[in-house]
Amino acid sequence: MSEPYDIPSADDALLAECVVNTFRGTGHGGQSVNTADSAVRLRHVPSSIVVVARRERSQYLNKQAALARLRERLEAENARIAAGGAPRKPQQRSRAVRERVLADKRARATVKRSRERVDPGEE
Repeated sequence: MSEPYDIPSADDALLAECVVNTFRGTGHGGQSVNTADSAVRLRHVPSSIVVVARRERSQYLNKQAALARLRERLEAENARIAAGGAPRKPQQRSRAVRERVLADKRARATVKRSRERVDPGEE
């Protein structure tokens, strides 16, 4: 069973445990949202939890919102661990599964390509 995650009380300490990406937010808001890199994505390295905030026009406010959301997610994860819940499921398919899906798609495409065309005069 995994150990509960330590949640630092200071924002700087929590931010030091994260990988921070800034990007251009999209959607409603017009030119100020679409031209400034104000959206923030935080990936908490110890837990691999990812949160995104892009509502505000200010990167600083989005970072504060993302930190608050990350704290909530970490507290929920700690509560789940304390309750003896099942471990988190990986969000991405494993490499073997992806390769198997692609192999199936290639095989299906080969079958489709091998079918003979119907001559318009034979219909």
